[in-house]
Amino acid sequence: MSLQTSEVMHAAVVTAPGQVRIETLPLPQPQRGQVRIRLEGCGVCASNLVPWEGPTWMEFPTVPGALGHEGWGIVDAVADDVTTVAVGDRVAALSYHAYATHDVADQYAVAQLPNALDGQPFPGEPLGCAFNILHRCAIKDGETVAIVGLGFLGIVLTELATAAGARVIAISRRQSSLSSAKLAGASDVIAMSDHWQIIEQVKRLTSGRLCDCVLEAVGKQWPLDLAAELTKERGRLVIAGYHQDGPRHVNLQLWNWRGLDVINAHERDPGIYMVGIRNAIDAVAAKRFAPSSLYTHEFPLRELAAALNVTRDRPEGFVKALVRCDG
Repeated sequence: MSLQTSEVMHAAVVTAPGQVRIETLPLPQPQRGQVRIRLEGCGVCASNLVPWEGPTWMEFPTVPGALGHEGWGIVDAVADDVTTVAVGDRVAALSYHAYATHDVADQYAVAQLPNALDGQPFPGEPLGCAFNILHRCAIKDGETVAIVGLGFLGIVLTELATAAGARVIAISRRQSSLSSAKLAGASDVIAMSDHWQIIEQVKRLTSGRLCDCVLEAVGKQWPLDLAAELTKERGRLVIAGYHQDGPRHVNLQLWNWRGLDVINAHERDPGIYMVGIRNAIDAVAAKRFAPSSLYTHEFPLRELAAALNVTRDRPEGFVKALVRCDG
């Protein structure tokens, strides 16, 4: 079944490091168990930045729409055997070619958006990721939690951890991110400048005990080192940052001596991804969580390069960029 009248779509193709073009292509047809989505928008993920820079392992040109994986929109076609979603449903999708006007996804990789979210952008994948990370953290009421890195993920986790009853210490290099963390409920904020001064500040704030749980949400070596130093004996070190630019060296002597529980909070099972996305949908629809103020920059699909560049450069006030796929 289909609502589509046009037989073509538009998709972004990264042709070389820092270069993108928009191509006109035949409209994809959903295969067995699939749905097609007329995309309204797609969030820009920081994980796009390493491929955008053109590492040696990257192949150009990319597959049309590739890198985009935070899309939402309207289902406009379904395969005959699809039973879980219908044409006309508004959904968040776990699909991987969403820098485009259309994408296809497995029927079990889309989640319906309720009427309460009409008109609101909903990049389901990163919101679901945050809810899944929170689950892996196992935060208890009254615990002290440090969050190292206050991009979109770090700020969302600040709000979720605070709502779970934690006292949150938020750490970032940018003043605007520290201000956002305060608005999200952080009890204390610390500028990410001198490594040892940060440790001493956290010691003062915790009467020398350090933190029950520390989330590293940057994906770089120094924040990972810092996060371990801030975790108390038998505490939980949660790696939420995406470390994709090379191997890491860890202070295993410290990890071992303190008996840290080290949790890599990345999911690869699509079913678990979808649990997080549905939990995020429920929370936003019930107004327990409101991420809309974190979508600070918006670009049409034809300006995807600008969206990726602002995500890379992170000017003051930037949190997250969205790409409008329907305009």
